[in-house]
Amino acid sequence: MAGRRVNVNVGVLGHIDSGKTALARALSTTASTAAFDKQPQSRERGITLDLGFSCFSVPLPARLRPAPLGAEPEPEPEPGDEPRLQVTLVDCPGHASLIRTIIGGAQIIDLMMLVIDVTKGMQTQSAECLVIGQIACQKLVVVLNKTDLLPEGKRQAVIDKMTKKMQKTLENTKFRGAPILPVAARPGGPDAPETEAPQGIPELIEVVRKVKSMQMFHTPVTSAVQGDRLGICVTQFDPKLLERGLVCAPESLHTVHAALISVEKIQYFRGSLQTKAKFHITVGHETVMGRVMFFSPAPDSFDHEPVLDSFDFSQEYLFQERYLCPGSVPAETDGGEADRRVGQASEGRCPRQQWALVEFEKPVTCPRLCLVIGSRLDTDIHANTCRLAFHGILLHGLEEKNYAESALPRLRVYKLKHKHGIVERVMDDYSVIGRSLFKKETNIQLFVGLKVHLSTGELGVIASAFGQSGKFKVHIPGGLSPESKKILTPALKKRGRAGRGEEAEQPEPAQHVALSLSFKRYIFDTHKRMVQSP
Repeated sequence: MAGRRVNVNVGVLGHIDSGKTALARALSTTASTAAFDKQPQSRERGITLDLGFSCFSVPLPARLRPAPLGAEPEPEPEPGDEPRLQVTLVDCPGHASLIRTIIGGAQIIDLMMLVIDVTKGMQTQSAECLVIGQIACQKLVVVLNKTDLLPEGKRQAVIDKMTKKMQKTLENTKFRGAPILPVAARPGGPDAPETEAPQGIPELIEVVRKVKSMQMFHTPVTSAVQGDRLGICVTQFDPKLLERGLVCAPESLHTVHAALISVEKIQYFRGSLQTKAKFHITVGHETVMGRVMFFSPAPDSFDHEPVLDSFDFSQEYLFQERYLCPGSVPAETDGGEADRRVGQASEGRCPRQQWALVEFEKPVTCPRLCLVIGSRLDTDIHANTCRLAFHGILLHGLEEKNYAESALPRLRVYKLKHKHGIVERVMDDYSVIGRSLFKKETNIQLFVGLKVHLSTGELGVIASAFGQSGKFKVHIPGGLSPESKKILTPALKKRGRAGRGEEAEQPEPAQHVALSLSFKRYIFDTHKRMVQSP
């Protein structure tokens, strides 16, 4: 019986023509039917179009073998029974237009090899692959390929210079200190004879360490986990009818029309993330268009610990016109004193966790808590800019087709509304008439019972409409203070009558007193109610 095999998936990513497929070929001893650009379209175009799979194996390092029980040393394995570390290479396309496939491949890897053409250094897709690596995996190896193309007399100096550049590039990422190794995967280029042996490959194999799952190429297995490369024989089935499918345990995958995700902006994305904007949303191996709506905790909850494995429908959330970055202020609807209070509460900081509602243009099938990446893939692929905008975790999927009516009313996302007017005149010690808070056509009856604040300090309640011009009556339960009555006492102002030399007296308030109305309106409340804090 063959010895135990421990599998690790290593993604091979980088800019187009950096030599990824040549590197995978140089490393591999066993290839699958999808390895090394075997598809006719790939051969015709001379580029990798889909994920390629191949593997090699080495003896399982002693540090990864289970410790023997008791004091007796572990017996020497029989020939052929030695445990092996199998490395499955996932060769990803390098062309910018195939980033959907690259992102899909990145989600099944344990370690990433970022392949850099040493004659060109970091390129646009190299940078995007590095961003994907930061999101999708924990370990990185940088491979400086095509060292054979450097002039022999300057080769080591150029390698040393490029190594320092890459070290500086990685300095502010989680891959700081990652191994950087020079190789020549295909000396002389793709048209050179294959008699030339690859250079630097043994040194590269030495740095592959991380272990995740079990898999065997051309060897029977009884179980598999996400990321394993498997060949499956299905009787009475025409493979031409299947483009791409999903194999899963029962109930582990769900088809969703929308999702609530925890979201984090990718720092290299130059644009802002605006609510109602459309992005290319990658979930698993699918990329579809989706519209986003951002929201955050209430400002007094900005510092709460992030929760990345669930979504709490019982909490209230503050609607955002855009994703909040450090130093920004929550985007409010109508400006005013409440805005200033919110701004002061959040000035110089942003919430530790933010969310987005993503509404897909077509349903997607994916597991819960899967990685989600938002991109702007319609950006010019030749532009020197990062197209990856944000990433997050899918916390809750909305499976009903009519989720807008069945599920969204549970989502308590609110907008803060603020309206401002002035006191026109006093009716008595407990009543004033206000104006300029509503438009003439507004149904003031909807606002009856809401509290308003006078700039003189009193609290009032909207009692009724007053006439047909948008004016309204405000009841002041505590009555006007003497100081307020003095301010609101009309003064006499002389004004000439039209066409006559006489003067008439017209009362006007001695000073304007402002009225302010603030309330919450919940985005998905079917009754469009206005709510004020007690």
